[in-house]
Amino acid sequence: MAISDKLIQVKDLKKHYNKGVIKALDGVSVDINKGDVMVVIGPSGSGKSTLLRSLNLLEQPTAGSIIFEGVDITRKKGPDGKKLDIDKHRQKMGMVFQHFNLFPHMTILQNMCIAPVQVKGVSQEDAEKKAMELLARVGLADRADAYPIQLSGGQKQRVAIVRALAMEPDVMLFDEPTSALDPEMVGEVLDVMKELAREGMTMVVVTHEMGFAREVGNRVLFMADGKLLEEGSPDDIFNHPQNPRLQDFLSKVL
Repeated sequence: MAISDKLIQVKDLKKHYNKGVIKALDGVSVDINKGDVMVVIGPSGSGKSTLLRSLNLLEQPTAGSIIFEGVDITRKKGPDGKKLDIDKHRQKMGMVFQHFNLFPHMTILQNMCIAPVQVKGVSQEDAEKKAMELLARVGLADRADAYPIQLSGGQKQRVAIVRALAMEPDVMLFDEPTSALDPEMVGEVLDVMKELAREGMTMVVVTHEMGFAREVGNRVLFMADGKLLEEGSPDDIFNHPQNPRLQDFLSKVL
């Protein structure tokens, strides 16, 4: 595999709290390749969200390195010796959280346009055109002038996804994007994510939705106690689990 296929390389990543008593991440190493739909599963408190949030340094790792598009973003300086502009790298990583993080005082269209205009310097006109295309894609063009409070949870999460897409990221990070939704709304959000996967978007998804992991992921990681205990194809993980912790976990969730 050419080095350029590796979008993100995680090397021996550690995140400790309470002077090392709590090891949220305990030496995790994994490569995320262009076009991967990597699904991270595991029990609560296993370090899944910490790993995801470390990828764009929302969590500052205690040790280890994260190499994103050839640049070690855990270092203070870039390859040219200048101070690393982490915000520049974050712009290439779309992030979707459990809770939608939409600005309540702005319309959906304003929520969509603020980052492209203020961060990337896109013109208001171009930002609105792109935003309307993205909203149409998820069936919400008619809600452009609505406020977040007027939308259902599933609609808000679809807006949160296309808002991240408006920045044209190289990778999308999803932190349990359906866990705050009513069950009947989960499908509409997963459908948007499946569509992104079909189009070749690189995605890292922390989720409890085993059906999604099985159907859409090309790689599944199983974490427990801050460690990456097993990884493989959905078939490997769900039909031929090797690790006893994984076998136990699957017996409870499937």
